[in-house]
Amino acid sequence: MLLKTVREVSLTITFAALYVAAVIALAPISFGVFQVRVADALLPLAILFGWSSILGATVGAVVANFFGGLGAIDVVGGGLANFFATFLAWKIGRLKVKGSWICATATEILMVSIIVGTYLSYLFSIPLEAGLFGVLVGSLIAIGILGYALLGAFSRPPAVKILRSHGIKLYLRDQD
Repeated sequence: MLLKTVREVSLTITFAALYVAAVIALAPISFGVFQVRVADALLPLAILFGWSSILGATVGAVVANFFGGLGAIDVVGGGLANFFATFLAWKIGRLKVKGSWICATATEILMVSIIVGTYLSYLFSIPLEAGLFGVLVGSLIAIGILGYALLGAFSRPPAVKILRSHGIKLYLRDQD
């Protein structure tokens, strides 16, 4: 079973709610061809939190994109982009090799940029290159800079100690 405890379900809901709140609060920069979706800074946390973060980011994107006004393509496409990006990052991040977290974060940037950039180019009737570039720039900022910094903060010993004391399982390189 993917989510087997109340704690994991609560964590999933928390990730989803944070994602939705950040997208709606920063709506002017969260939607459009050129976007910096600050909520995407949560995506690299899938490397540490696993399924709770993966499902939270997926549901969060689905709910948040209802408010974007771009319709079903954005609702489904954004959810799928977050699902594939976070799932792959989690798998890559669990590899016990140096640089796996950087590679995982880069994978998220590419997945989100390709999936979202492609359907935004269709929705806005612009060249594919413009759609890809617009999302890539924002993803580099949100996922690559903010998200990777957030990942680093949550993987530091004081944060790990606090999270573990609350019974939250983390996927760290020294585990499993």
